[in-house]
Amino acid sequence: MTIRLYDTSTRRLRDFAPLIPGRVSIYLCGATVQSQPHIGHIRSGLNFDIIRRWFAHRGYDVTFVRNVTDIDDKIIAKSVEQGRPWWAIGYENERAFNDGYDALGCLPPTYEPRATGHVPEMIEMMRGLIDRGHAYAADGNVYFDVRSYADYLSLSGQELDNLRQPAGEGETGKRDPRDFAMWKAAKAGEPRWDTPWGPGRPGWHLECSAMAHKYLGPAFDIHGGGVDLVFPHHENEIAQSKAYGDDFAAHWLHNAWVTLSGEKMSKSLGNSVLVAEMVRTWRPIVLRYYLGTPHYRSMIEYSPEALREAETAFSRIEGFVQRAVEQVGEVEPAAEVPAEFAAAMDEDFGVPQAMAVVHNTVRHGNAALGADDKDATATALAELRAMLGVLGLDPLDAHWSAAGDGQSEELHDVVDSLVRLVLEQRQAARARKDYATADAIRDELQRSGLVIEDTPAGPRWELGRH
Repeated sequence: MTIRLYDTSTRRLRDFAPLIPGRVSIYLCGATVQSQPHIGHIRSGLNFDIIRRWFAHRGYDVTFVRNVTDIDDKIIAKSVEQGRPWWAIGYENERAFNDGYDALGCLPPTYEPRATGHVPEMIEMMRGLIDRGHAYAADGNVYFDVRSYADYLSLSGQELDNLRQPAGEGETGKRDPRDFAMWKAAKAGEPRWDTPWGPGRPGWHLECSAMAHKYLGPAFDIHGGGVDLVFPHHENEIAQSKAYGDDFAAHWLHNAWVTLSGEKMSKSLGNSVLVAEMVRTWRPIVLRYYLGTPHYRSMIEYSPEALREAETAFSRIEGFVQRAVEQVGEVEPAAEVPAEFAAAMDEDFGVPQAMAVVHNTVRHGNAALGADDKDATATALAELRAMLGVLGLDPLDAHWSAAGDGQSEELHDVVDSLVRLVLEQRQAARARKDYATADAIRDELQRSGLVIEDTPAGPRWELGRH
């Protein structure tokens, strides 16, 4: 068993070899909490949740760190615009991100450090870089000298002489316009922390180098994030950390965007689809299916039609699970997933190929149901639950049942009682061969948003969407 992954730094598939046998350490660049999350933000956390689950299924002990950037230019600008403290805006949006991760079934990270909680570690790193000649202070700012690090831009493959990196506001005293700020001198009214070089606040890039070092040490297995972070963020992290003396990340994984009309989903473009709004319209498990089943390196073009297709596809899976439980009970997940599923996941976390195995298992399971073959039905259900568990999509998992999938259990029970009374009337009409009345009852239920299915165990219903 060998997991192969596409490493951005080498631009090829590589066999994964953990630094410590049996353990995997992952650092994922998390949220910058200047606003509520749209589904493009959440995709990264969801993709790496699946990657983390697969490593765990393969027997690895996984340490998963996902940071929170709770101070930056955009948060400060929002603070001025709204007349609210920067920390109140950051905390409110951090809660919204965590609500989104939880709604879509993402496991909590092992550690979730905030940038503002790690200023001492940043000071220590800046001091070491200045002592080694890789950084310098100017006008209260601290800059990284990009020409001092020979491998700068190796991740993105750019040429330094072709690089244009305009200075940010207040970034004065640079020796080279391409040098980047690790620490920004405080401006009037801005939050500030004291350092040996003057009061100020962290630059965007330094925080991740400092927090990765603190929680995962000088070397760790995987660094992840969206493909838009390759430059400048991840290039600058590498330069800081390696110049400091860390080996840093052994592998680099980047997920693609969610796009709308061909453009990256972005608050600045006004094309965001907020998670808080989406989960009021779509079942969270369907959103997870939609965002999690394409390959993590493939772009997703958002549209309501694509979500409806995802809902239909997941409903076929869910329908088999429900019918199988009615026939054979709630079978526990199999200890192992089918070999074809495992092979797909081992090859750069090939979820689309793995989903082909899932749907094939559903077809075999439905055939077993039709033949009243309880043993084959139970086997299919056990294998299906094992695969869906890896993907975070098992409808019988406690997360989804506890969440109620957006419905109150008490309300569901009341509706169930009322619908069953109506279905009994429909059954009575069919028994006396009054098919017109039976069909009229079914049609009226469907117009009310319910889907009725006749099964050998009797009629069953579920709430339809869209």
